[in-house]
Amino acid sequence: MASEEESTVREPLDLIRLSLDERIYVKLRSDRELRGKLHAYDQHLNMILGDVEEVITTVEIDDETYEEIVRLCCTCTSTRP
Repeated sequence: MASEEESTVREPLDLIRLSLDERIYVKLRSDRELRGKLHAYDQHLNMILGDVEEVITTVEIDDETYEEIVRLCCTCTSTRP
């Protein structure tokens, strides 16, 4: 069982440490999102994710109706053998 000190969040990197081997959500620039299992990270927040799903959202305006058209593009990768 983890001790109380190991599960305490004192700094932002502590929260990431507690998320190791858990599924996480990462919001990127340009309306991109990643969801996957966090395997490793470093002090610069470079991350190694497994079983990743990438979602790219684009919004366009229809010239005739002025309605928003939302398009999602989803890419999935897996680290399973």
